[in-house]
Amino acid sequence: MRAPTIAIIGSGPSGCYIAQALRREWQDAEITLIERLPVPYGLVRYGVAPDHPGTKAVTRQFERMFERENIQFLGNVHVGSELPLADLRAAYDIVVVATGLYGDRKLGVPGDGLNHIYGAGQITRFLNDHPDEEGFSPSFGTRPIIVGNGNVAIDVLRLLVKKGQEFHGSDLSHEALAHLASSPIEHIDVVGRSAAAFAKFDTVMIKELAKLAHVQFEFNDELGLESIDDPLARAKVEALLALTQSGGESGAIKRSVTFHFGWTPVRVAGVDHVAGLVLQDTQNPGRQHSIPATSIITAIGFEERPGLDLCRADLSRAGADLSNGFLDDGLYCTGWFRRGPTGTIPDNRADARHVAEHIVKAVTTGALALGKPGYGAIANAINRPTVCYEDWTRIDMAELKNAPVDRARRKFRNKVAMLGAAQSHPAGEHNK
Repeated sequence: MRAPTIAIIGSGPSGCYIAQALRREWQDAEITLIERLPVPYGLVRYGVAPDHPGTKAVTRQFERMFERENIQFLGNVHVGSELPLADLRAAYDIVVVATGLYGDRKLGVPGDGLNHIYGAGQITRFLNDHPDEEGFSPSFGTRPIIVGNGNVAIDVLRLLVKKGQEFHGSDLSHEALAHLASSPIEHIDVVGRSAAAFAKFDTVMIKELAKLAHVQFEFNDELGLESIDDPLARAKVEALLALTQSGGESGAIKRSVTFHFGWTPVRVAGVDHVAGLVLQDTQNPGRQHSIPATSIITAIGFEERPGLDLCRADLSRAGADLSNGFLDDGLYCTGWFRRGPTGTIPDNRADARHVAEHIVKAVTTGALALGKPGYGAIANAINRPTVCYEDWTRIDMAELKNAPVDRARRKFRNKVAMLGAAQSHPAGEHNK
């Protein structure tokens, strides 16, 4: 049996993990990772907080994959509006969508369309110098509210309250830092509908906040430690309570944070822009209170962004089985695109292996016929410069070389600069 030709749309963790899984099964398969940006790694590069280099280090195993396992990278190619999915499916035996979920979920309450409401995903992309956010300039004001009790909410909180020297060794650009430093933030409220013991953030994230001596933390209600029996929940609440002991001398306090556990937003106050947030007690809906605000950052999950070329509902035929990543004959999906915005980067590896098993089964049982030509059939249809893995290494080296002494790298902030560093191939020409 000949090996299949495989195209994977998206080069973030989900795309890279399923490329690895399929390569283990078929050593001779043509596998192409297609990315709309000139650079790979998606969520790791642009969705992980810039001050968490340890999490971003997962790219090293993806580098080894490209360098040793004959996986092709095809960057700066937008599947959909520029390269129709139908053409890709006609060229490859197997197409896997691994594009994740790009949109920030809205509050879904009156007033959630007012100015100065931002999604945590967009804020994180902005601070990571994502080219899509070029020109975006969030205005936080003196009193932003963060809505959400997961790790993303704590990431945003930490990034907003850290001081400049605390970003040493990160890849936060000096431009992004200047924006943060110029924000007149005095106080941040963090609102979540769950009780503290059931909040979704990891305890280690709270312990990281305790290292910020210039921030004062407080809670709007008692956390109820004495009534908690579960060891993990108890450890989480103990870490929160320890925050109140972590601040420095009163004169050193520059910013303050109040956590509001067990409260649900019901309305955004304001006329043209945010003026406050009305909250309702999750356990007692008749109890409400309001918090003044100059901006709101939502960290309540992700969803498909309206207007995208690749939407799961549009790609699923009548017999689609998302439990196995099956969308249509020869068309599969993995990661957040398959299961929704849940799970971490390691969870995406398990997800990729699961979907890969079902792809292999479809081929070995004869349910999926092979014989399509692969990249050669679409090369001439790509009417823009493409970026191969060797080109990406030039971008990578330039970013590392251009890094200030206190930063891990200096990212290019737009596609033109990336392509200039890549010395891209002419349209349609592509090598590993």
